Amino acid sequence: MAGPRVPYLSLLPELLRELMWRLLRPLRVWWRRTWFYRRFLKGPLSDRILFHPYDALPRRLEDADALLRGRFRFHGEMVEAPRDGSIFDVKPPSAEWERALHSFVWLPPLALAGGEAARTLATNLITQWLKRHSKYSEPAWSPEVIARRLIHLFAHGRLAIANSDLLWRSKVFVSLREQSRMLARIAGEAPDGMPRFEAAAAEALSGACLGDSQRRLEDGLARLEGEIARQILPDGGHVSRSPENLVHCYRLIMMVMDSLSAGALELPHAIRGAYDRIAPTIRFFRHGDGALALFNGSTECDPRTVAGLLARDEVRGQPFAFARHSGYQRLTAGKTQLVLDCGTVPPGPFAREAHAACLAFEFSNGSQRIVVNCGAAGTAQPKWESALRATAAHSTLTLGDVSQAPILPPGVARNLLGARLLQGPSAVETRRNETTHGWAVEASHDAYLLPFHTRHERQVTLSLDGRTVTGADRLLPQPAKNIKDTAYAIRFHVHPDIRITPNQSGGVLLKLPNGEGWRFRSGGQIAIEESVYLGSDQVRRTEQIVLSGSVKDKPVEVAWLFEQIGAT
Repeated sequence: MAGPRVPYLSLLPELLRELMWRLLRPLRVWWRRTWFYRRFLKGPLSDRILFHPYDALPRRLEDADALLRGRFRFHGEMVEAPRDGSIFDVKPPSAEWERALHSFVWLPPLALAGGEAARTLATNLITQWLKRHSKYSEPAWSPEVIARRLIHLFAHGRLAIANSDLLWRSKVFVSLREQSRMLARIAGEAPDGMPRFEAAAAEALSGACLGDSQRRLEDGLARLEGEIARQILPDGGHVSRSPENLVHCYRLIMMVMDSLSAGALELPHAIRGAYDRIAPTIRFFRHGDGALALFNGSTECDPRTVAGLLARDEVRGQPFAFARHSGYQRLTAGKTQLVLDCGTVPPGPFAREAHAACLAFEFSNGSQRIVVNCGAAGTAQPKWESALRATAAHSTLTLGDVSQAPILPPGVARNLLGARLLQGPSAVETRRNETTHGWAVEASHDAYLLPFHTRHERQVTLSLDGRTVTGADRLLPQPAKNIKDTAYAIRFHVHPDIRITPNQSGGVLLKLPNGEGWRFRSGGQIAIEESVYLGSDQVRRTEQIVLSGSVKDKPVEVAWLFEQIGAT
């Protein structure tokens, strides 16, 4: 059965604005390349980067090794640099790859590797870029691309700039001046969400790290404060509801704070407040292995990166049990942690990576994840994107094999606005109780009222010792005519490190890598099916436990239980 219709009419104003922006691109590029416009990019010239902020961005030596071999791997695409020529002259395999190349994402791994070979390659690549892209063009001078390029140059550019030729160095700083001043003029044109947050942070960093414009620094800080107000929720979460986006915001805020501190400059209260709010919420989303839960486009992230960022938190704020504004519940007891999604679809452009996963949960015991969601494709695995964002890729209930919310389908609208998630549950009710058996969360959503006239409720309880997770899923048909029999499936995706086998009593045994065991039981019909796991950019095969049945005009309740066995 088809899912909800896409509300194209409500998207019309945005579609028209974006279409007009695309149509004006030739005129915009021409104007910004003119002699007159480039006069606005002149001004005081810095001769050094005053401070190189620490960047917690994860880097790998294998990426540097590939670059030194002429292999540029970005967003799941690999291009070999020509022997006689420049990588900037090669036809890009995708728009994402091209933006990454112009964002200088190759600079951080080369800086990590260090040495003369890495320095020579970085210098040559910067020289080639300056020769071909010293004037405005798109996407090389799009605001989000300028922002990422400046951040990488400020944090990692010492590899090439230190002890460089004086004439070459002067060309670099002339370009830095023009890029910084251009970004200050067009930062608001960056796509809404993380790209605009990055643009604001980069503008502030350019003022602090170059020290050539007090006004640009003040404007950048004001812009960053504005984005914090728009994107960082009162409970410290990100408006996209993505744990990974929250970590990136924290990283950028920390870089700005470090730059201001190095210059003995005043730190705005709003930026400090966001820094203090975000850290406990990052802890909220961490499993026992130190990495992040997989919700709304988030990958696990490198646990060392997350730990390194949180080590800077002097307040050491502890996570809430209920992130009300972000829409998540967290249960902890013993060595077990459980995170339950109780939120709606993020608004408008913040839903480009969102998942249809209301009432999905993950839980871990110690350092081992047990029940998970399938993860996120990102740009590294584009063929998996639609499948991983659908409800079936999450540990929750699907009705009629229909996702809770549709993704804007391929076509003109998606090309203009991105692969947004639309509609979904409009009202999610949640209640938290302490019982004699432990902490319990009851939640419900209305995503299936149309077209199935059915409401989904879920109750999850974590025992006081953390050794038992009990739950029940209820389907409550609402009064309507001609209600049809509709199949449901309750899925529990299991982490690929765990081996699952059915037992003779009708349940399922889960064996953890450390030898510990858990048992799953339910009164419903149990099946074991194939699944996939993308906690990072690698696709891993795994399995899922599926409870299936059907609902018509009478309520249905399916109880289930995970319990630890063989532990004392």
